[in-house]
Amino acid sequence: MAFNDILKKIFGNKAQRDLKEIEPYVAKVKVAYENVIRLSNDELRELSENLKQRIKDYIAPEVNRIEELKSSVESTEINLREKIYEEIDKLEKEIIVKNEKILEEILPEAFAVIKDTARRFSENQEIIVTANAFDRELAVKHDFVSIQGDKAIYKNEWMAGGNIVKWDMVHYDVQLFGGTVLHKGKIAEMGTGEGKTLVATLPVFLNALTHRGVHVVTVNDYLSKRDSEWMGPIYMFHGLSVDCIDRHRPNSEERRQAYLADITFGTNNEFGFDYLRDNMATNPEDLVQRKHNYAIVDEVDSVLIDDARTPLIISGPVPRGEDQLFDDLKPKVEKLVSAQKVLVTKYLADAKELMKSEDEKKREEGALALFRSYKGMPKNKPLIKYLSEQGVKAQLLKTEEFYMQENNKNMHIATDPLYFVIDEKNRQINLTDKGIDLITGNSEDPKFFVLPDVGSEIAELEKNKSLSPTEKQNIKDELHQNYAIKSERVHTINQLLKAYTLFEKDIEYVVLENKVKIVDEQTGRIMEGRRYSDGLHQAIEAKENVTIEAATQTFATITLQNYFRMYSKLSGMTGTAETEAGELWDIYKLDVVVIPTNRPIARNDMQDRVYKTKREKYTAVIEEIESLVNSGRPVLVGTTSVEISELLSRMLNSRKIKHNVLNAKLHQREAEIVAEAGRKGTVTIATNMAGRGTDIKLTEEVKEAGGLAIIGTERHESRRVDRQLRGRAGRQGDPGSSVFFVSLEDDLMRLFGSERISSVMDKLGFKEGEMIEHPMISKSIERAQKKVEENNFGIRKRLLEYDDVMNSQREVVYSKRRHALMGERIGVDITNMIYDTAESILENAKNSQDYTFLEEELLKVYAMDVPLSPEQFTSGRAGDISQKVAEEALATFKRKMDKLANVAYPVIKQVYEKQGNMYENILVPVTDGKRVFNVSTHLETAYKTEAKEIVRSFEKQILLYVIDDEWKEHLRQLDELRNSVQNASYEQKDPLLIYKLESFGLFKEMIDSMNRKVIAILMRGQIPMREPEQVREARPVQKMDMSKYRTQKDEIGSRNSHSGQDPTKQDTRENQRIEPVHADKKPGRNEPCFCGSGKKYKHCHGA
Repeated sequence: MAFNDILKKIFGNKAQRDLKEIEPYVAKVKVAYENVIRLSNDELRELSENLKQRIKDYIAPEVNRIEELKSSVESTEINLREKIYEEIDKLEKEIIVKNEKILEEILPEAFAVIKDTARRFSENQEIIVTANAFDRELAVKHDFVSIQGDKAIYKNEWMAGGNIVKWDMVHYDVQLFGGTVLHKGKIAEMGTGEGKTLVATLPVFLNALTHRGVHVVTVNDYLSKRDSEWMGPIYMFHGLSVDCIDRHRPNSEERRQAYLADITFGTNNEFGFDYLRDNMATNPEDLVQRKHNYAIVDEVDSVLIDDARTPLIISGPVPRGEDQLFDDLKPKVEKLVSAQKVLVTKYLADAKELMKSEDEKKREEGALALFRSYKGMPKNKPLIKYLSEQGVKAQLLKTEEFYMQENNKNMHIATDPLYFVIDEKNRQINLTDKGIDLITGNSEDPKFFVLPDVGSEIAELEKNKSLSPTEKQNIKDELHQNYAIKSERVHTINQLLKAYTLFEKDIEYVVLENKVKIVDEQTGRIMEGRRYSDGLHQAIEAKENVTIEAATQTFATITLQNYFRMYSKLSGMTGTAETEAGELWDIYKLDVVVIPTNRPIARNDMQDRVYKTKREKYTAVIEEIESLVNSGRPVLVGTTSVEISELLSRMLNSRKIKHNVLNAKLHQREAEIVAEAGRKGTVTIATNMAGRGTDIKLTEEVKEAGGLAIIGTERHESRRVDRQLRGRAGRQGDPGSSVFFVSLEDDLMRLFGSERISSVMDKLGFKEGEMIEHPMISKSIERAQKKVEENNFGIRKRLLEYDDVMNSQREVVYSKRRHALMGERIGVDITNMIYDTAESILENAKNSQDYTFLEEELLKVYAMDVPLSPEQFTSGRAGDISQKVAEEALATFKRKMDKLANVAYPVIKQVYEKQGNMYENILVPVTDGKRVFNVSTHLETAYKTEAKEIVRSFEKQILLYVIDDEWKEHLRQLDELRNSVQNASYEQKDPLLIYKLESFGLFKEMIDSMNRKVIAILMRGQIPMREPEQVREARPVQKMDMSKYRTQKDEIGSRNSHSGQDPTKQDTRENQRIEPVHADKKPGRNEPCFCGSGKKYKHCHGA
């Protein structure tokens, strides 16, 4: 017995330990439930109100203390306010901790309440309660509530997802386990058909009792809208408000109200984009989100792992964004690819001939030719077919090992004759000298496509003593400019090569409506709005001869990993997270807990069936389908691409077997196809998606025949996706079966299949037309999948590491921006700016011992003289001097702001007293001598504060103006830096390390520039207007115009937009699904109002 097995015997495995920890909670819920079922309907609702009050009372001391502190801010000196804000932040954290503690106490009662509510709705067509104000509001908007006198009547039927649903669900014990796991901030892994949506009602209800907001995150807008309508009435019965952000336009008042609801449903993209929009807002009314309290993520693996590969980006147009090199360089790349194809075809033909020879030396030459053919064009179909022959793959792997040994010492011998070398696993392409010579041709510059060694050239330049500093700087600028031009050229060639050799139409992408659209490799769905990064998408557009979109600039960006890590508590549920448990813990600190099924799984998971070629495999798949259909079983066929699903469809048509196809081109019919998939003899071909979030329900006739049969036509590179496909069968103890058909030509087997698989096949004498079915082969395939998962995790981790650098900067800038926008902590931020800038100026002046420099800088930034003599400057310590300068600057700032208020107040007083009823907001012009800023301020507040409100509005506007300008430029620099540092890998340097160092330097420069600009403008602020007649009314605050910005998801951050026009107003919600229109009966004007008020409709809700 292995050591691990002995430990499991003693301590139990993880699943057993997890369940043992949760069992006491479930036991308490059962006890509480026995008491709750005895309550009347009104008493049940009263109990939920009591739970809300207990939470409110428990945190009341901290809430009251925060209110006291906030009210004392204005009367406190600016330099003492920071301590108040620190105490407020500390109290906010204490409230989060106390909320968790009280929620733990009330969990049994809350879970019992929601379970009994579900029972009452399932057993009664109507539930009658005493009506309250919330019930009356619901009756106006929803048809499942009606008011009769002082009673509210709740029905157990309502519209959800475009269909009438009747509530028929009650939580069973394993769902109580799942609910507890979710409340504790973990991931509940539950099998298909185990009712994950119902499980979520338990922690959602419990956490919504705090009124601090619960976000339920789904993978698409159909599910978010359906689930909000389906589960909503259960929450609303207890006075909790429910909304769905996907129902409302971005940046609208309706969406803001959706976030103010106790429970908010929505898609991951929309939650992330709303966060970015909020941090571009110019007015508090534009903000929609509140603090990130608690999120439950449905299909958590899809959201936090699959979608986490792609950052969310809001971008806008840049000058000359349409000036790109793709069309210019495309003919050169086509020439290069064509030459390479001819070359690798020759090498393959030579390899076939030489490897038949009896001469050992010739066989080695043949193996080298085969290796060259593989490195030059690994996706070449004749090569893939040849590699499936006996002994060939093993010989290739042996040759590869030889040239890779000693850190690729001899690799150049194998690759130099090629035009370019492809690393298919990592999707990298490197041009060889031969390839560079071919595309350079007769160009005047022989190094037209060669990156210069800037470092060496600058080092040589520094040694040249004959040049003046100015001449040296000019040469340096020229070198950097030359490098930038050539870098873009080389980058464009590289991306075009990738497009032509690694990305295939109808597999990685499809072309629809004259646009290249990416197909999600995990789900097979078209990913609207997502683009490949770093110009790769434009390269594919050039290849496919569609419109090449212009470059855009990033204005705001965040990865989904960093967005979801902002929540105080995060949990999720899925049926396939266990294989990614390591990643979920490493990145999100989320533990995966496997919840047992309600009924044992009866599905028969068979061993993989391995064939030599794809042709044999697909023939066997069709024969298996025919056999299963004849036995009366429905069949779900899972494929990995649009191309394969269409190939199988043609093969089935040739045999006259009826079937449905569900892929990226036909995803609109998903719900309809999935609904039919469980019927007798129905064949459904799906690209891995297979209706994620929906269950395939079987008829009794089908269950007797053996249930749903799952056929996988290829092992996906992620075990999770295979488990997802398998999980479509065997729901709630239903019978079923699953089997995967694999060939040695499949991508997974080619790229990651071990030498061991090849050698076993050879030893067994695996011939064409034969099939192998063995546990050892299945395990070897799973090991290959693990290799890919590790590789993909590395890619996502790398993306996160890059975004973590920006995230720390983003948090600093966004917190400053939020303070300015809300008008809070402005005084503290400006004081810190004054002190930080003084320290920076003094440090530079002291290092050069230049008093004149100090004079110039203080005059430029603070508009004041140096408050010390040259002798004091020379003899004094830098820290003491900077303190003195900062104190003098702060005093000057206060004096100037007081003067600005004193100048403005007489005018404000006269306008308010004579014309106060005419104006609500007025525009006050303030100038710094260069520009005039029209500062909008509330007239009455300005009058009551003796014009101090004008000063505050001026500070707020300048801070927002400068922060946005500097941050936008900083993001542009980071975009350029990220592209340029990738070339560091050619010099054996770590691009990420260079990125971290360089970006930190850029950030310091941005903060310093931001501080200087803000202070310089504020210090020079004056009001040129002195007469009341010159006062103008400020227009009503307009909603932020997002029309010039574009929202997108990039494969690691591209910057692309429509050519020749500003980005169009884009609704980031998914394409709206057409649903049946449900018309409510509208009462006549003189009929009683349906809210039960007793008034006529025309005098109540019809007014």
